[in-house]
Order: sequence, then structure tokens, then C-alpha cells
Amino acid sequence: MSHGHDPFDLVGQQRARQVTDERDKLSRLEEADDLKWLMGSKRGRRIVWRLLERCGVYRTSFNTNALSMAFNEGSRNNGLYLLSVIQAVPEKYVLMLQEQKEHERSSRNADSGPN
Repeated sequence: MSHGHDPFDLVGQQRARQVTDERDKLSRLEEADDLKWLMGSKRGRRIVWRLLERCGVYRTSFNTNALSMAFNEGSRNNGLYLLSVIQAVPEKYVLMLQEQKEHERSSRNADSGPN
């Protein structure tokens, strides 16, 4: 006897769907916890910021070479996914932006040096 899919076993299908839904829910909760952990430290927020920059989230992916533009857009798409995930923790996202702005400000001041 085969242990394959039985299209007439509606109860079994419902049970399988519930198991899958529960597994997906646990996976989403684990991802949210991991994200809160990562965004919970200044070091983690710096890592996320660097990834977003590297992916090109805050710049255009346009290039006159279609293959380069396709590559850039693929990288940017991954960055946009990361951005959507970290915005699930909005207070840490805002904190990351504030820290980056302060870092850029202090870097500009250090580069200009004494007058």
C-alpha cells in the first residue's frame, strides 16, 4: 500500500495543513526573536546598516549595462527584504538610523579637522 497523498482523506489533509501552519508560525517567531536579538545591540545595528548599504537599498540600481543593472537590482531586492524584516522592530530601526546619522556627522567633523 502506498503512503502517498490521498485526495479523499480530508481529515488527513486538514491535519497536515495544521502541522505546516504551526511549523511556519514557529519559524516566523524564531526569525522575529533572532531579529530582536540582532537589532538589540549597537554592533548588530551596525552590521545591518552595512548590509543595507552594500545591497544598495539607499541608491538607484540603474546602470546603462543591462546585466550590471540586473545584478544591482537583485542585490537591492535582497536588501529590501532585509529592510522589510527589520522594520518589524520599528524602534530599533529608528535607533539604527539615528546612530548612523550621528556616526556620519562625527566622521565629517573628524575629516574637516581643526580650522
